[in-house]
Amino acid sequence: MPKRKLSHVDAAGRIRMVDVGHKPVTAREAVAAGHITLSPEALRQVRAGGLKKGDPLETARLAGIMAAKQTSSLIPLCHPLPISHADVALTAVADGYDIEATVRTTAQTGVEMEALTAVSVAALTIYDMVKAVDKTMVIDRIRLVKKTK
Repeated sequence: MPKRKLSHVDAAGRIRMVDVGHKPVTAREAVAAGHITLSPEALRQVRAGGLKKGDPLETARLAGIMAAKQTSSLIPLCHPLPISHADVALTAVADGYDIEATVRTTAQTGVEMEALTAVSVAALTIYDMVKAVDKTMVIDRIRLVKKTK
């Protein structure tokens, strides 16, 4: 297997932003996923809709979409991209919620960091809104599921 170089490090070992100027503009999509585990009591309260801060699921969806649009402000070497679509879906499962984000653009580089950021911030938003009830929540399995160029 050939040794691959880190794209954000130049020959002298300095951090750099990758030059994508030579790449063609193409339609790109990325899907990322993750999971948040909640205690049975927290799940009961979230699903009953009685949290004082409001609906953590709709708030998390919106926060994830907003985060996808701000990724280049959060991650130093990400290119600012014209996001044409961002969506976050939360699916109830036995121990919490599965989170999936889909992000699309037409640009010279992909949107995988935007999709991963959307999932991460959606999970963190649920954590923030539910932490008064459950301090044992676990955010995990955040990963890229699909990427197209």
